[in-house]
Amino acid sequence: MGWLVVAVIVGITLAFLSLVSRILQLFKNGTPRSTVPGMEPSDDQQGNMNDIEKAGSLHQFLMGLHKEFGPIASFWWGKQQAVSIASPELFKQHHHVFDRAVELFRLFEPVFTPHSIGFTNGTEWKLRRQAYDKVFKDDIMDIYYEKLQKIADEVASTWDKAEEDDHFPLGEHMFQYAAKTALIGLLGDTLTDDNEVMAFKQSCDTVLNMVNKSHEHSISTAVNSPTTQDFQKALTTMKDTVARAVKERERHGAESRDFLLIDAIIGYHPDDEERRFGDAISYLLGYIHIGKLLTWCVYYLCTCLHEECQERLYQEIVDVLGTTEPLTHQSLGKLQYLRQVLDETLRCAVVAPWAARYSDEDMQLGGHKIYAGTPVIHALGVALMDEHIWPNPTAFDPDRFSEERSKGRPTLAFSPFGFAGNRKCPGYRLAYVMASIMMVSALQKFRFMLVPGQDVKPVFGLITHPKEEIWIKVARRV
Repeated sequence: MGWLVVAVIVGITLAFLSLVSRILQLFKNGTPRSTVPGMEPSDDQQGNMNDIEKAGSLHQFLMGLHKEFGPIASFWWGKQQAVSIASPELFKQHHHVFDRAVELFRLFEPVFTPHSIGFTNGTEWKLRRQAYDKVFKDDIMDIYYEKLQKIADEVASTWDKAEEDDHFPLGEHMFQYAAKTALIGLLGDTLTDDNEVMAFKQSCDTVLNMVNKSHEHSISTAVNSPTTQDFQKALTTMKDTVARAVKERERHGAESRDFLLIDAIIGYHPDDEERRFGDAISYLLGYIHIGKLLTWCVYYLCTCLHEECQERLYQEIVDVLGTTEPLTHQSLGKLQYLRQVLDETLRCAVVAPWAARYSDEDMQLGGHKIYAGTPVIHALGVALMDEHIWPNPTAFDPDRFSEERSKGRPTLAFSPFGFAGNRKCPGYRLAYVMASIMMVSALQKFRFMLVPGQDVKPVFGLITHPKEEIWIKVARRV
């Protein structure tokens, strides 16, 4: 019987050790660990950061992660366990959570400042958002159309005298439009000097390129934010531009019929220059990224498989507006196919691949307990490439968003501007207006063609952009 007693004791001991091991795993590094299936850390300090770099980007890493583990999966962001969700059903479960997981965006702190709206949560964020959202109501946005139309016409005039073999840098021209519309539309008409606008644009180029490069290639060392001389010089130029706009609006804003974002920011931060800059630049850089949306949109319309889409869109514009009438708030709603083209561009190019939120309370998600403080990534790009929702997902097909084919599709399957709580991109309506005005102005006059021989590849950063400049040719329509 002695051997039986020994066996029982050994069995109990092994079971106890197994239980202890599981408990230790659940509290790895002193914090509770969720039971969500996923990757173990490949490095004690960096977690899976090196795996993200090997994948090429966080989006590409998440594509592989969810392919292996399903719509809810976990990995390690340094020593912190993170959870990623990639289905409309899980998005719906997390819909009420609006606090941003700011630790995942620390690399961008030198640009936006630690006190900007992008790094703010809780009541303070809600109050700021309420103050700024007034600017983007439909009855106020009418003031933007004339401003944006003028800038779109200026950009289009660059192509007006084009010869048959002239090539144009598509990304540069669309970025120029987006930068100028963001500056003038959000900061006011005081920034009409082209040299000042171009200096701001070049500074944005420098800052965004350096931050994106760091984000894409050095995500495991995110604390090492760019601090080079060029970066600091560019950031100073951006701060000076915003400061001059503030002074001009304070001096003459009361005489203006426009109520712009800068006015709302001044009203909320009457004596805080750093927070003014942080909030202004958060919105400005967001709108400048509309240049990426326009670049991808024209690219898709240029490819040989989609030329018929360009002609169909041109015909819709002519039917609604003719060849010279500008876009208005009233006519925008009539351009249904244009909206489908923009939506399919946002989806197919995965313009905004991911977002991240967290809750300060424990919660259930996908049948798993998610502990307070755990970053939850919204893998928006993974959901946009889900072949069960979007058959043949890499193909560009604007008719996916026709009324007929949209029936029955889960509401949050298409969430390119986010969805969590009220933290959906505050200016998404203005983003559609900006993009629509440029597309209408350009297509009324020109047909776009891609210069042959280009190998266009996406780079999935915080915003997806082409690896190399895209070159186009244009032909006058009238």
